[in-house]
Amino acid sequence: MDLVGACRAFVSVSERGSFTLGAAAARIPQSVASRRIAALEEALGGRLFDRAPRRAKLTPFGLDVLPAAKRVVQAAEALEHDARRAGRRPLRLAVPDSCGTRTLARLDADARARGVVLDLRPAAPAERAELVRNQEVRVALTAVPAEEGTWSVPLGVASARPVEAATVYLDTLRPGRGGRAARRVWLQPEDDVPHVRDRIVRARDALGLRPSQVAVAGSLTSAVAEVLGSTDLLLCPAAQADELDLHWRPVGGLVLARGYDATAAIGDDADRIRTTLAGPVARCLGAEGVA
Repeated sequence: MDLVGACRAFVSVSERGSFTLGAAAARIPQSVASRRIAALEEALGGRLFDRAPRRAKLTPFGLDVLPAAKRVVQAAEALEHDARRAGRRPLRLAVPDSCGTRTLARLDADARARGVVLDLRPAAPAERAELVRNQEVRVALTAVPAEEGTWSVPLGVASARPVEAATVYLDTLRPGRGGRAARRVWLQPEDDVPHVRDRIVRARDALGLRPSQVAVAGSLTSAVAEVLGSTDLLLCPAAQADELDLHWRPVGGLVLARGYDATAAIGDDADRIRTTLAGPVARCLGAEGVA
């Protein structure tokens, strides 16, 4: 028996004194209202109405149980209201602060089209992990090795000036003679994580480059400023290079990629990002596909 539906029919008929009017107010056919009330009477063990041709009068038993039936209906309505409000509550999501305004706006719009309202919180990798640990956000796009992530974002290098070669090899950055300043590869804070930083540092050392030729900038803005004013390179995804109006090339002989996964205190929240918003998140991050 549908207890809530039966109580709604009972309360509606009792308030209007008519099965016809009560069923109409409850937006159900009269036959359905009659069946529900009959089922409720059987479950409770007593008649609720003295049925007459034109009216339905409560029995003494019906009068006694009516207040409880009203409480059931009120509780159900409160639950439905809270559920609707919870469904509209924004899902606070920590995202890379390297994502541009347009890409974040596109993610927000795509999520709304899928019935998800986001409250986006841009932050650096370590801060995103801390935010979800402290439950200041419900979900965070955390940095992980590319092979372990849901999303993988290939990295290359970008320069202010056009590059003729289709691929940039790090050994071409070896300092030449004559005292010329050595070209550097700048890492933005988003790539200051072991699975990216350590790999390019090992490549630097293996190729005999100077330690200073791989540097971590304090911010994306300062990294881009260094590149715009020199022949230095910025480690970044191709989509980010386009947004910054830089010339991007893959790195030859070295596979570099950001990896991301959705981390949440409640598993359902993370699964929601991985499934419902898998494509929009991939586009926002500049990922080539979804693992």
